[in-house]
Amino acid sequence: MSLAVAPETEPEVAAAPPVPAPDAAATPRRRRAVPLLRSLVSTLVITVTVLLLASVVTFALGAVSDSNPAAAALGETATQADIDRLDAEFGLDRPLVVQYLSWVGHAVQGDLGRSWFTTIPVTDSIKQALPVDLSIAALALLLAILVGGSAGIGAALSNGGFFDRLVTLVCSVLATLPPFVIGMALIVVFSVKLQVLPSGGYVPIEQDPLEWLRFAILPSLALSLDVAASIARQLRTSMVASLRENYAVGAEMRGYGRSRVLFGHVLRNAAGPTLAVIGLAIPLIVGGAVITEKLFGLPGVAQLALQSAERGDVPVVLGTLLTTAVVVVLASLVVNVLQTALNPVARREGAHR
Repeated sequence: MSLAVAPETEPEVAAAPPVPAPDAAATPRRRRAVPLLRSLVSTLVITVTVLLLASVVTFALGAVSDSNPAAAALGETATQADIDRLDAEFGLDRPLVVQYLSWVGHAVQGDLGRSWFTTIPVTDSIKQALPVDLSIAALALLLAILVGGSAGIGAALSNGGFFDRLVTLVCSVLATLPPFVIGMALIVVFSVKLQVLPSGGYVPIEQDPLEWLRFAILPSLALSLDVAASIARQLRTSMVASLRENYAVGAEMRGYGRSRVLFGHVLRNAAGPTLAVIGLAIPLIVGGAVITEKLFGLPGVAQLALQSAERGDVPVVLGTLLTTAVVVVLASLVVNVLQTALNPVARREGAHR
């Protein structure tokens, strides 16, 4: 006869209070926000580093120049004692490292020094000239996005058709023409032949928006057409590739409309490479403003820098170069943020970095 042994009973344990479940909607948002935040922090660190290097290069260019502001300001009859006294007043008798740290410290506070010849604060001169460049560059970028985006979308939808070939031909021609050639052609057509737009000058936008547009449209077009061609070609290539992806074909097979697939999915995925082209085009627009301002008689930062360089006014040249670098870097930062927000792959890469 076998004896059955009763199993030992474990003591009862009080049930733990239920743990509240995390918000189902908040968790995916948090998972998306963390990589995006990491990518933005990485972009900001790179931006600050680039600005620091730009300030070093800018100051080094001024330091290696042979300009002697004291001798130029006092004239040929100045004695060495007078030149030494003015050098001390300008702070040029100090070591270069001390001069750089002092210049950067004041620049961070918005003080870029004074002109060696007019004693006008450099910041005041840039405040008068910078709105001209910003308004022209903003209009040029807007025109480039509108014209290039429309042409790129139309060429992608007409893949292999007449409009696609026409856009490819026009973009190839525009890519070979520098802005000053396009500007001269625009002046000949619209100012000399048709006489509908002024060939030069500038009216502040806050004074008269319509007059500002009349004066700004030709230089903006001269700067925008090359960029518009690049945007059109990149957007067309990206959209043609995206339209062949499985998600686009599957969405059309499930009955989604062509416009919904195009603007809801395809265009968003194709916008990433196009934003990269726009980011690369911003320095080209700023650089093209030098010749465009001269051609159209615009009182911008480029003309201020050229006039200051001709007379050896180093503080003004340094101020304009640093301001231009800051504008370009900040604009590129905005483009990078938009590209990261639109492209999940870029967010993951930013999080990995």
